[in-house]
Amino acid sequence: MKIASIDVGLKRIGVAICLDGKIVIPQNAILRKNRNQAAREVKCFLEEWEIQRLIVGLPKDAQNSDEMQRRIEHFVSLLELHIAVVYQDEQSSSLEAKELTLGQFRHTKDGRLDSIAAKIILERYLHTSL
Repeated sequence: MKIASIDVGLKRIGVAICLDGKIVIPQNAILRKNRNQAAREVKCFLEEWEIQRLIVGLPKDAQNSDEMQRRIEHFVSLLELHIAVVYQDEQSSSLEAKELTLGQFRHTKDGRLDSIAAKIILERYLHTSL
């Protein structure tokens, strides 16, 4: 099954894919100009890769997690998907991504860190669903 994950942020959306159920590969992040443009680009990405399940990072037990959950669920509704959508706890995935990549590249705002966070979210999902 082809699975993708997204880490939805206000400025960037991290993206990762898993095509074989084992190896998760971060993709180029989607830079968010507005939510409709970002939703179109995410949907196009999912269709291009023929993704069958989308894993969406959702902050649980975090400060303002209710507001973030509302925003993320609204963004996912804009995708108008006809595939399974699963929400996965993303707690500390961005911090973990930053720690994993220390010294590998400058932490610029190009979205690489966001896509590594999406990779971590998808790996967590695969680990708990097996």
